[in-house]
Amino acid sequence: MSGNAVRLQAIKDVEAYTPPVVSFSGDEAPGEVFGANVFNKVVMQKRLPKQIYKSVIATIEQGKPLDPAVADAVASAMKDWALEKGATHYAHVFYPLTGLTAEKHDSFFEPVGDGSALAEFAGKTLIQGEPDASSFPNGGLRNTFEARGYTGWDVTSPAYVLENPNGNTLCIPTVFVSMTGEALDHKTPLLRSQQVMGLHAERILKLFGHTEPEQIVSFCGPEQEYFLIDRHFFLARPDLLNAGRTLFGTKPPKGQEFDDHYFGAIPERVLGFMMDTERELFKLGIPAKTRHNEVAPGQFEIAPMFERGNIAADHQQLLMTTFKTVAKKHGMECLFHEKPFDGVNGSGKHVNFSLGNSELGSLLVPGDNPHDNAQFLVFCAAVIRAVHKYAGLLRASVASATNDHRLGANEAPPAIISIFLGDQLADVFEQIAKGAATSSKDKGTMMIGADTLPVLPTDPGDRNRTSPFAFTGNRFEFRAPGSMQTVNGPMVTINTIMADALDYMATELETAVADGADFDTAVQNLLTDIITNHGAVVFNGDGYSENWQIEAEARGLPNLRTTLDALPELISESALELFDKYNVFNHREMHSRYEVGLEQYALSIGVEARLAVEIGTTLILPAAVRHQTEIAQNFVALKAAGMEPDSAPLTEVSEPVTALRAALAALRAAIKEIPHGSPLEAATHAQEVLMPAMADVRTAADLLETMVADDHWPLPTYQEMLYIL
Repeated sequence: MSGNAVRLQAIKDVEAYTPPVVSFSGDEAPGEVFGANVFNKVVMQKRLPKQIYKSVIATIEQGKPLDPAVADAVASAMKDWALEKGATHYAHVFYPLTGLTAEKHDSFFEPVGDGSALAEFAGKTLIQGEPDASSFPNGGLRNTFEARGYTGWDVTSPAYVLENPNGNTLCIPTVFVSMTGEALDHKTPLLRSQQVMGLHAERILKLFGHTEPEQIVSFCGPEQEYFLIDRHFFLARPDLLNAGRTLFGTKPPKGQEFDDHYFGAIPERVLGFMMDTERELFKLGIPAKTRHNEVAPGQFEIAPMFERGNIAADHQQLLMTTFKTVAKKHGMECLFHEKPFDGVNGSGKHVNFSLGNSELGSLLVPGDNPHDNAQFLVFCAAVIRAVHKYAGLLRASVASATNDHRLGANEAPPAIISIFLGDQLADVFEQIAKGAATSSKDKGTMMIGADTLPVLPTDPGDRNRTSPFAFTGNRFEFRAPGSMQTVNGPMVTINTIMADALDYMATELETAVADGADFDTAVQNLLTDIITNHGAVVFNGDGYSENWQIEAEARGLPNLRTTLDALPELISESALELFDKYNVFNHREMHSRYEVGLEQYALSIGVEARLAVEIGTTLILPAAVRHQTEIAQNFVALKAAGMEPDSAPLTEVSEPVTALRAALAALRAAIKEIPHGSPLEAATHAQEVLMPAMADVRTAADLLETMVADDHWPLPTYQEMLYIL
């Protein structure tokens, strides 16, 4: 099946599709099913001896060192619970530098002498596993022939049972490290950074009179944007199948210009998928909260509630896996690529960040009178200092070949990292810069004009969708992360730069108080100093405007437009010093991240280049030639009939056919020239040679799509993929 036959069959299948009945009732009601497959505190309290339970909870909630003596009891209880849930295997789940989830499965059952099998799961097995580490990216931390790596149990993230029609698996969240203890994953640095950030946040709180504050942690609420397309279309697009984005395709006659998809009625088929997905997420304890249509046709979003940073990161990875699996059940493919379709909005993963604990809540809540809330102002000022001082690192934390397609366009924040505070907080900090803040803009009310409608309270400032780092009422929203990437990277960076800012501020205040200064005066002086020295990062205007590019440069803000511009920030002297000082990364680990970033960039573009040659040569060019031949034959036939045919149609199609042949030849040559030396050379070649050559191929191919007869065109079009669900 080829050409429009694939498209017609997909349309027929969609028309005949009946969504499965998905509902919550009885034992499947949200209150009943939530966390049903999670080895959570409730389960542990029922199954663990009292002292063991208290010890485990002290580690989870207070950050106390893990007592190895608890492992056997926890392993035994975890095994019995998992077996009751139908599990046959257990898996240490970790997050290598591929950005994906990795897991190694082992059976609970071991043969015994009488020919039967006995379920075994010891504490030492729970605590440590030994996977093969040779084939994971490591950026030079180890030789490729050295295979040993270790997984280590992360007790702060609960184990869970993952259901499968062929058997269930107990999944144990872990870290992944080398023989030398260096991080080969994304979770280890997240736990390190969260710990050090909390330490210095607690110093600030003690200065404000909280003598024994509970452990401070970072919280994360990652919003997830994604596309859904019919799976028949997906399988007919080798570029989507292998690269996650369309390397060819013209804009449909109707795109997103009407804004009619945004927050529109959710299609029945998609709503069935969403409900089915949410049921699976609820079982895994993932607090899915919001679902809606996004701006682009075929694009949607889910937003969970806030959780501790490391749990939110684990749940994010699990959410993406669940979406992929459930989408297939509904005959669709879920696309997480940042830019699967050219000409319509791509997808991001907004990371909502806050810090706090169960006793104090979020430390980024301004209250009704922010100018009087010195504690809030100190933590808010810490964010301002951190983002201004390390804007380059924040940009590097979201750098990838895929996210480069999205950042800077009018659908995502610009590559310039700035902070939006809103009118109320901007006014307060302007007052602070001039000496002292004495007032805050009040909330207002909105009279809509119809007596039957309620009077609505309004915030003292609007939101800004063009800001990369925006204050949104009780948190900051980092809008630059890409849809495919793990939230671990951005959270590690935010935690670490916050640790640096809080350390600096705590030291300044402690020194001032020790020298006999009045605490309130010391706080005022510190806030004035920070907003004076770092206020350049605050921008409440339109981040998409050309004027902002000029103004940002005058302010000294970096504009790191591409991944290759951003990645060197990872190995700058200031970054190496920062991460080493707070024991988040040593220098070798930082250099490894830089090398892996370059490798992944070059590999991603290399795959796309080879795909472009394959699709262009075997699908698009033959279709175009068949169309060209038909026109030529028609021309000859008309001439033989004594008519004077117009040669313009033949010339019109022949020119892009010739251009496509030439562009494909140039791209083949560019692929042969890919350097095999340093990762930087390969990445530079990908950016400067492969990408322009691919663009030339696409230009010719997309022009041909507008000319070639529909019954010849081999690829599902944007119009079909985006609108037929």
